[in-house]
Amino acid sequence: MTVNGSALPVLARLPRAGQWAVLLAVSATIAAFLEAAALPAALLLGPMIAGILVGVGGGTIRVPRKPYFGAQAIIGCLIAGAITPSIVVSFLQDWPLFLAIVLSTLFASSVLGWMMSRWQVVPGTTGVWGSSPGAATAMVLMAEAFGADARLVAFMQYLRVVCVATAASLIARFWVDAGDAGPAAIVWFPPIDAGPFAATLVLAGLGAAAGWRLRIPAGPMLVPMVVGAVLHSLGLIEIELPEWLLAAAYALIGWNIGLGFTRSVLVHAARALLQILLSIIALIAFCGGLAFVLVRTLGVDPLTAYLATSPGGMDSIAIIAASSDVDLPFVMALQTVRFFLVVLLGPTVARFIARRTQPPAST
Repeated sequence: MTVNGSALPVLARLPRAGQWAVLLAVSATIAAFLEAAALPAALLLGPMIAGILVGVGGGTIRVPRKPYFGAQAIIGCLIAGAITPSIVVSFLQDWPLFLAIVLSTLFASSVLGWMMSRWQVVPGTTGVWGSSPGAATAMVLMAEAFGADARLVAFMQYLRVVCVATAASLIARFWVDAGDAGPAAIVWFPPIDAGPFAATLVLAGLGAAAGWRLRIPAGPMLVPMVVGAVLHSLGLIEIELPEWLLAAAYALIGWNIGLGFTRSVLVHAARALLQILLSIIALIAFCGGLAFVLVRTLGVDPLTAYLATSPGGMDSIAIIAASSDVDLPFVMALQTVRFFLVVLLGPTVARFIARRTQPPAST
């Protein structure tokens, strides 16, 4: 089969059912290997890597919107179940430091975006939107509305998500001393308390629907997270999420990230790939320095500080944090504050930089 005289990639020739079968098989294989290596968030990284392979290999399948929203809602419930009133009090006590950390990250990413636009590594304000630390989907949508190259913005955002998720998972596995005990065996089908499980599903379903209807960026995750945290803190709901349901949510989020890496997008971004990678590494290193500040000032453990300051994406960081021995509420408090500030300040920062970024005059 050919299009414009060129052969279609092998995966593109398969029916959609066949492509999904390949994706499932490759995901299970990679996830099992990573799980055997005791790598945190293997159930996210395996499907994400498989999605990249299928997307670059010519696959045409995409994660349907409703299941993806459902997966985000499940992660929101997971976070909500870990939030307690004491965490909120602790956050309020240290809010100036939290705000300084977040604004420092925004400043660093904006400088990187300005440099990429100024040096014409990527066209227009694409570098600004692509460098924003978090809210990847929201940044892609807003970038397109403001005339930036949405394909390059998406590539920069999701490449950073992949780099951050991989680095965070490796650090959680090899840098932090977990002692001699190995990871606990996964109980895929534990006994389920029907009442709390049903309440959790209702929270996820209604929260995802509300987040989507209200057009809140990442609303399908944020609404269940906020509502669930309040209800859980007041003792009005018990969050129950069996491992098989979490695994399905992890896989959907991993696939959604990975399948965005198509061959055409890679070709489109090939010229600037090295510079984009260097900017991502620079931002990750800068956030690592902010994590050191948190360790020294608040006494939090290094992995918690690193995950809290990692520059997106919020859902993948939540999965890695939930799979590691860290302070999940602390991580998500800082991630959530940054997410909202990125969404609120992103368009203003991009317009500000665009007005002051002039390409060199042609001769």
